[in-house]
This record gives sequence, structure tokens and C-alpha cells, in this order.
Amino acid sequence: MNKYCIWIGVVLLLAACGKRGPLVAPEALVPAAITDLQVEQKGNRFLVCWSRPGKEEWGGSLEDLAGFKVLRRDVLPPDQDCEECPNAYRQVKLIDPEYLQDVLQFGSRYCMFDSDLLINKTYQYKVVSFEKDGATSKGSNPARRTKLLPPKPPLLSAVKTPESVILHWKTPAEIPAESLAGFSVYRKEANEVMPLTPIARLTADSTSFADPAMEHGVLYFYAVRTLAEVGPDLVESDLSNLVEGKFSLSE
Repeated sequence: MNKYCIWIGVVLLLAACGKRGPLVAPEALVPAAITDLQVEQKGNRFLVCWSRPGKEEWGGSLEDLAGFKVLRRDVLPPDQDCEECPNAYRQVKLIDPEYLQDVLQFGSRYCMFDSDLLINKTYQYKVVSFEKDGATSKGSNPARRTKLLPPKPPLLSAVKTPESVILHWKTPAEIPAESLAGFSVYRKEANEVMPLTPIARLTADSTSFADPAMEHGVLYFYAVRTLAEVGPDLVESDLSNLVEGKFSLSE
């Protein structure tokens, strides 16, 4: 028996008992809409992230979340654009929280990469969640981004010291000085996915970085992204080559 049948049964029971009170409308028996959808460009791909809703639209706990549908539309010139048109959005990803495959999860936050994109084209995303009985949320907040030509990543090298590893790189020659906004340093351990958040953001004149937070005996892998201003947006390059480093008192 689905929640709509239960809702009708409760209404009839209360009516028969002569009881009155606030009832939850059927359209509120759906997951609450996602409100924190974000899109950013990393290299040649968009990173699309949102948080799992914890409640239904009416405020009750969400117990039967079955998945998400990630939808995307091409943004057209103003005289042609029609967000509300029936075929404006198409589904680019169907996500089962129990089998995430290439979707990343960080606590209650989900992130996926979208690579089927054209340079200088603007795209708009929204996400809907649905329950096991098919009840579907309203669309999330829309998130819009224009695909831009990303900067080149730097070429990375590493010098090991007894207590740290020092990363060195050169600014890619193709990037105009006025466009260069800085560098983002990323770090992971063996068998981990490179995290989406850097351990450091450095200024445009930086050419090296010494990791101050290495643990004894742990092997780390590092990469750096170039950060550039492209029009009004900040865009990161793809990850550089990986280098490794390990803090070991015996070395």
C-alpha cells in the first residue's frame, strides 16, 4: 500500500470519527526540493554537486529515498530560450544511492562530473529526487554555467626532505599573466580518489609548496591545478601529473 492510499485512509477514518485537524496534502508527500545545487568547471568537465534531502515537503522525515535524476538543458539566446518548455531538459544521469558507480559521495553531499559539453555553450542543471513509490520532488534550484576553454595544468616535480615534500612547478606559457589567478594543490593517499577540495590555494606568483601536514609513514600523491580568470569566471585546469612524497624519520 503506497502513501497516497494511506493518506486517503486516514482522511476517511478521521471523517468517520468526527475529528478535524491539519492534514498533509498528497502533493506534500514527496521529498523536499534540493536547494544547494552547484556547478563549477574543473578542466574540461563540469562538477555538479548537491545535498541529499532529509525531509519530505511537508516536514516529515524522508525514509524511502530511491535516487536522483540529474537534468540538463541548453541555454538559448533570450528570444529563443524556454526553460518551461516540455522538452527543455533532458536526463543526463540516473543515480541510485546504493550503487553510486562513478558518482562521489561526501557525507550527505553527492557530486558527479559531466563531460558532454561544448566550449562557449551555456548549460543549466536541476536535480530531482524520488522515493521508492515513485513520489518525485520539485526541481532543485537551477544552476547555470558556460563551458570555457580551461587553462593548461602545470608540470609538477617534487623534492623530498626528511620532514616534508616540496612541490615545484612552472606557470604554463600559454596563460597570459593578467589571466592567471593562482594554483590549487591537491593531495590523496594511496587507493583514494583525489578529493575535490584542495589542501591549499596559492597566489599567481607561487612556484612551490611544502606540505606542512604530512603524517609519519604515510605515502601521499600530489597534483596541482592552474586557476585562471576567463571572462567573469574562475576556471581550474585539469590535474597536473602526479608526484609522490612520504615523511619518514628513518630516511
